[in-house]
Amino acid sequence: MKNIFYSNQLFVSIRKYSLLLLCLIPTAGIKARVEQGKTPVDYVNPCVDTHKSRWFYFSSASRPYGMVSLSPDTWVKGGWNSGYLYDSTEVRCFSHVHCWQISGVPVMPTTGEITGHKGMEVYKSGFSHDTEIVKPGYHQIILDKYGIKAELTATSRVGMHRYTFPQKETANLLFDVGALLGDGAMEKAAIRRISAKEIGGYAVMAPTSRRKRTCTVYFIAQFNRAISEFGGWEKVDKDKQLTTKQALEGEDIGGYVRFKRLGNAPLLMKVALSYVSEEQARLNLKAELNHWDFDRTVEDSYAEWNHELGKIQVEGGTEQEKIKFYTDLWHALLGRHTYSDANGKYTDHTSDIPKICQVPLVKGIPTRNVYNSDALWGAEFNLNILWSIAYPKIMSEFVSTMVGYYPTGGLVARGPSGGNYTFVMVGDQAIPLIAAAYNKGIQDFNLNDALAGSIKNAEPGGIRDHAGYETDANKYMTHYIEKGFVPENIPGKGSHREGCAMTLYFAYQDWCLSQLAKGMGNDSIYRKYYNRSFNYRYMFDAQTGWMRPRTQDGSWLKDFAPIGKGFNMPGFVESNAAIFTYYVPHNLPDLIHMLGGKNTFVDKLNQQFEWAAPYNFISPHGQHAQNWVDYENQPSLHMAHLFSHAGAPWLTQYWVRKIKQDVFGDITPYGGYNGDEDQGQMGALGVLMAIGLFDVQGGASTEPRYEITSPIFDKITIQLDNRYYAGKEFIIEVKNNAKENVYIQSARLNGQSLNTYYFPHSELIKGGKLEIELGPKPNTAWGIE
Repeated sequence: MKNIFYSNQLFVSIRKYSLLLLCLIPTAGIKARVEQGKTPVDYVNPCVDTHKSRWFYFSSASRPYGMVSLSPDTWVKGGWNSGYLYDSTEVRCFSHVHCWQISGVPVMPTTGEITGHKGMEVYKSGFSHDTEIVKPGYHQIILDKYGIKAELTATSRVGMHRYTFPQKETANLLFDVGALLGDGAMEKAAIRRISAKEIGGYAVMAPTSRRKRTCTVYFIAQFNRAISEFGGWEKVDKDKQLTTKQALEGEDIGGYVRFKRLGNAPLLMKVALSYVSEEQARLNLKAELNHWDFDRTVEDSYAEWNHELGKIQVEGGTEQEKIKFYTDLWHALLGRHTYSDANGKYTDHTSDIPKICQVPLVKGIPTRNVYNSDALWGAEFNLNILWSIAYPKIMSEFVSTMVGYYPTGGLVARGPSGGNYTFVMVGDQAIPLIAAAYNKGIQDFNLNDALAGSIKNAEPGGIRDHAGYETDANKYMTHYIEKGFVPENIPGKGSHREGCAMTLYFAYQDWCLSQLAKGMGNDSIYRKYYNRSFNYRYMFDAQTGWMRPRTQDGSWLKDFAPIGKGFNMPGFVESNAAIFTYYVPHNLPDLIHMLGGKNTFVDKLNQQFEWAAPYNFISPHGQHAQNWVDYENQPSLHMAHLFSHAGAPWLTQYWVRKIKQDVFGDITPYGGYNGDEDQGQMGALGVLMAIGLFDVQGGASTEPRYEITSPIFDKITIQLDNRYYAGKEFIIEVKNNAKENVYIQSARLNGQSLNTYYFPHSELIKGGKLEIELGPKPNTAWGIE
């Protein structure tokens, strides 16, 4: 039945492919960007895999890592299947925040009577993809119900709207600021008229099961026309009623502005955000958008996206491969969002009383941003590698964001949302990022706090003692230290409390901490955590040949099998034993030995890929226990690269190419990321597979390196950041590149023969050239250690 499902899905994708092309049409009325050829932004297709979006997935009118993530919402309820859904062609609002666990400031243009108090299901409007234009930093939709052309763009912290109304209609803008959006309801909201051309307000997001405290987003909205009428709606005896009050505050309130007939002239609006105050929102507006030129803002957005996307330039390959590549890279640069203001202020919610914090300044200019972020669970196999290659400044800022919560909250964060811990997922996901940054020479963060906070996280009472969304510290680390492993069925209220997976994560994270300490010259800390990094051995059952959960008395968990059904098997976070057995990224030689040596390891792993191939190498989301390989979710993302470590790099080359095409190659709204693109992680993995670079250890070693697979492009040019790296660019040139030529025949690094399947990071950052020759048959003599 699974194969039939994929056939039907392919049929639907082909049938609707023509609609997808509309998302790539450049907008009329905006100055031509390129006279000859295409730039990276021209290849980005935001509509890829939007049929089943998460709230934070789609943000068309946004800058790289922007605070504003403005886009149409076709469905607003829930964190899953919400936001922009390609097959739901009714716009309910245009909201400005699409972050993990955070949302806010919905706006809807209408004509005629004010219907905001009746809710989105009344004032929503249909639209057609035939008249829709979607590009990074720009979105156009025609609202059929009202005959309004809506256009959106943005700076980092300011959304800009341009609405063209029918000439004979009164223009309305509804601000449904108290409405439910995304992951939860608004606890309360406020909106008020400030002047003839300005309104302001805020929305307090109620706590969620993941974001435990409230989060407030403030806004200032300015118009290029004087308001002719301001009012709103509020609850009266449980019903919402219209009012002409000039200021409203409370639960489920909203406001509206009306303008006299505008004729042919469009209505322009700027909406600035801040998580600190209205005054800070106004400061962001003045700092980033002090004019009313909409087309210029679009052009500036394109230019910024081209600058960031252009840090990796590709030549050759098919048109579809280029579209997917730059869409992948766009996702990697879009998925997590700025939390601090233009002057570096942000709100810390780690204590009962919110604290306004300030990032360091140099000559009055913030040295970095602070970010909202979902977990970095699995980022060692994607973002950590990509950021360190082409975006080291972003990597540094994310390290500072995570470490910045240690002085105020006592822990290095692993997924901060709204200025607070969320305890999303499991373990200490910041330490692989921190170690990789430090050992790659990205060291402009608070080194003392990074080491001290990481040690705190790795001991009882630290962040590892908080399983998924578990607010109070548990006893996982006590068991881990005393027994060498985390047993199953420890009482607790959190999620993702599977002990075998915890043990494997903790062991890798201990190794990452040891590498950070070693790089910093702290031998005692290095030795302590290096010794603990072997605790994965307690989980290996030699009789079955799999990692296997243990109970509190040390005995093996009964009724064990390598795969199962459902969300996860006992002992394994969103996965199973068949996948987590290979989660020893820091000591693969030892794992290979435990599994019977190189030949046995290769045969076992290759058999799993063969078994997984008929199911497209994924499990349906929410059913992660049932496949032998699962490239829909993080625990599996390194598996195709493991063959190189066991003496069969040609199998890594084969399976990586196949997965890149079969799992991540689709560019329609019905595939490409398989339903769960965790804030750019799958996009980053796609980029790495396309350019043929990876690192199973996540870059955390004191001697980081890059493993080579066969790129899909003829030439890749990586621009190096001279703030961190000495070289200008690193070039990968591929000879005999073709769909059938997936195997590396030979390689040269800076003119010298390269016979290993890897080369050191120190060579990449000096700049230079890697030359790879491909062929249709494996060269089983190349890349063997």
